[in-house]
Amino acid sequence: MKIKNYLAIVLGAAALFSVTSCGNTKVKKNASVGGDSLATTYVNPLFPKGPDPWALFHEGTYYYMHTMQDSLVLWKTTDITDVQNAPRKTIWIPTEASNKYHLWAPEIHNIDGKWYIYYAADDGNTDNHQMYVLENVNKDPFDGEFVMKGRVSTDKDNNWAIDGSVFQNKGELYMVWSGWQTRRVDTETQCIYIARMENPWTLGSERVLISKPELEWERHNKNENGWNPSYTIYVNEGPQPLKSPKGKYIHLAYSASGVWTPYYALGLLTASTDSDLLDPRSWSKSQQPVFHQSPENGVYGTGHNSFFPSPDGTEAYILYHARDTQVDPEGAGDTRSPRAQKFVWLENDYPDFGTPLPTSTRLNKPSGAVVTFAK
Repeated sequence: MKIKNYLAIVLGAAALFSVTSCGNTKVKKNASVGGDSLATTYVNPLFPKGPDPWALFHEGTYYYMHTMQDSLVLWKTTDITDVQNAPRKTIWIPTEASNKYHLWAPEIHNIDGKWYIYYAADDGNTDNHQMYVLENVNKDPFDGEFVMKGRVSTDKDNNWAIDGSVFQNKGELYMVWSGWQTRRVDTETQCIYIARMENPWTLGSERVLISKPELEWERHNKNENGWNPSYTIYVNEGPQPLKSPKGKYIHLAYSASGVWTPYYALGLLTASTDSDLLDPRSWSKSQQPVFHQSPENGVYGTGHNSFFPSPDGTEAYILYHARDTQVDPEGAGDTRSPRAQKFVWLENDYPDFGTPLPTSTRLNKPSGAVVTFAK
């Protein structure tokens, strides 16, 4: 949800097992099941609504967030597939005018033992989006409070910037995000940038452009109802770091095409972990989307993802939002909902995300999940 026109429409690693009197079980590892117990399986979506989903697994606990627009809410659970019923806490309601509105795509990270939340917000005009960072020094982010560390200054002209995420490689901390090349509003082209960080809230290098929406599948901007923005919008956004299990590559899964269309899909940028990540030549781009809509399964607009492991670390999952219809039905608001499913790693150290599964498909809970059966 990155464009003001669209907003106007849609806004109207081992697990710990505790023994209980109810009994616990590990979950099988096959992708889908038929008659297995409902207690050991789940179905998508994880929430009826919730765009830009993010999950982090840290010391046996999942921390989850998604876009709430006016505040930042954190969920905490040992079973990510049951996050809707997990404890939640509103950890930030902004009061400063500069970042009080349109809070998008929050992410929580643990860096050197401290908690940081990255999010984008504006002053009421979505053309003024910038990225902000909160810090909490407590061991448990549900304790203490988050304090504002400030705005991430991405360049000297304060160009529009959203969807910040961070990762470490070779002892260095990097930020990736989506931004405009110049400060203009008549023609928006969202690109993917990377920079080295001096600390978790300050960039330590100039921003480097590593992807523009130049391929045909990245440039859909008209939805099935015929709605088209009044100006040209081409989109690369939501970059999500994914380190390969053999340690060869840093992959960046990113979202492309208009989020208001059914064609919203994931692409993949890849660089060697031994390369200069600030050199655009280090990055290669998939020529076709690596995860996209499945009309036969009734899943549309797949994108803005994150990744998480199973509790026992043996499986990898993609968490993404999608719709059940090609576009939001009239009067329904924003119907994007978070969905999770397992993906696999290929021998070449590249991910295979497969096909988005129907919401009718019952899936095994992630391997190592603690499942409590009722008496």
